[in-house]
Amino acid sequence: MHVVLAGGGTAGHIEPALALADALRRQDPTVGITALGTERGLETKLVPQRGYELALIPAVPLPRKPTPELITVPGRLRGTIKAAEQVLERTKADVVVGFGGYVALPGYLAAKRLGVPIVVHEANARPGLANKIGSRYASQVAVATPDSKLRNARYIGIPLRRSIATLDRAAVRPEARAAFGLDPNLPTLLVSGGSQGARRLNEVTQAVAPYLQQAGIQILHAVGPKNELPQVHQMPGMPPYIPVSYLDRMDLAYAAADMMLCRAGAMTVAELSAVGLPAAYVPLPIGNGEQRLNAQPVVKAGGGLLVDDADLTPEWVQQNVLPVLADPHRLYQMSRAAGEFGRRDADELLVGMVYEAIAAHRAHH
Repeated sequence: MHVVLAGGGTAGHIEPALALADALRRQDPTVGITALGTERGLETKLVPQRGYELALIPAVPLPRKPTPELITVPGRLRGTIKAAEQVLERTKADVVVGFGGYVALPGYLAAKRLGVPIVVHEANARPGLANKIGSRYASQVAVATPDSKLRNARYIGIPLRRSIATLDRAAVRPEARAAFGLDPNLPTLLVSGGSQGARRLNEVTQAVAPYLQQAGIQILHAVGPKNELPQVHQMPGMPPYIPVSYLDRMDLAYAAADMMLCRAGAMTVAELSAVGLPAAYVPLPIGNGEQRLNAQPVVKAGGGLLVDDADLTPEWVQQNVLPVLADPHRLYQMSRAAGEFGRRDADELLVGMVYEAIAAHRAHH
């Protein structure tokens, strides 16, 4: 069996694809897996790192909305579809699984032309252009939000890395706090603005840190590799404030924390829900507002707070985050609500859908 994965560009498309690849390989170590990519995407690093074959096709950026440019895209798209077809023929692909992004559309159109079954996974509350088109031809459509607009979609969540999907935060907490130099017993706030860091979250955290420390709360703060680490003067006897430039072990960071302050990318929301970590979500104020939509269901379920970027101030954190961290019962309730909303088995559910798509196709032919 050979599976071609089409989800390139950003980590939000590549991570779920790799989590599916890992799950397919656990089920059947002989499975062939090839990921489509372009040379400008993160996949050139992430895919080979995880031990999977990468096949590069020419990049054709898609406009976010159907615009006049879309008329000129098919000409440029033709070469990309041809390149994707060659990969499908060379690998004798049994199925194409697409996650959206630049390489998904050529992958879908090549599969359609060659009669290869298509499975679509959409991580965001608002599907992108590639998946809107792909879902019309797909035999299986999986989505990460319960109220998705895609037709005939099954709500499964997002395939997550094993280290996170299987994380037992309570069991790992002592080791995790020790690893970061945190106190074993104090309530802990984790702050991260995603892989790049978010200046707004960084500034507010630095300003509010002394107030949180005085209230008995310690902070682990990932500022992002491109941002300067704040100068911290640790006061003797005060809870620690620990800035780091990057967290390569998110599982340990989640285990160390009682609550998180973060953006609301689809992956972040899915991971925090799966591990039952409550969060104050600050959706990115740009784009089509999809981050707010990503966070809304878990917030509605009681597993988090939601605040507009413009309203995120040190005062807001003092009035809204501090009371939660200072109340073990409320922390426990929010953690449970997030965990009940979260899905840990999306990778295995998606494997099942891949097998169904292949079986249905074989039955027809």
